[in-house]
Amino acid sequence: MFELIGALIGGAFRLAPEILKILDRKFEREHELKKLDVEVSIAKMQAEFALQHGYQRLQEHELDAIGEAFKQQAESDSKAWKWVASLSALVRPAVTYWFVAFYSVVKAAGLYLAFLQDGSWTAVLLSGWTDYDEGMLSLILTFWFVGRVWESKK
Repeated sequence: MFELIGALIGGAFRLAPEILKILDRKFEREHELKKLDVEVSIAKMQAEFALQHGYQRLQEHELDAIGEAFKQQAESDSKAWKWVASLSALVRPAVTYWFVAFYSVVKAAGLYLAFLQDGSWTAVLLSGWTDYDEGMLSLILTFWFVGRVWESKK
């Protein structure tokens, strides 16, 4: 009986280092995997940081380009004749006035045709102002007046 117990203990002591090596390799691989996960997450954060830095540099270059364009326009305006600079400044308002006038003519023509067909003036006025007209009016008003708010903050 003691021989059997001795043999089992001897075998266990002989296998114990091999089992410990296997467990050590397993824990080492798990540790390497965790280390690799941390390295991947660090690499992701570095890539995101580099991307954000790239976006920031792109925005800085865009702002520099806009500033340079304003400087060049100011230089060309100062070198040009005054009436040319004034005409250049009136392009956007003139286009807006032309569009509003054309829009008004189309609406007036629609009202005139409705009156020619013996339409009630209240029904014609109510049906002549639609959601699209309200949207167009709000677009024009916000373009001009909200733009002034932003320009005044500069």
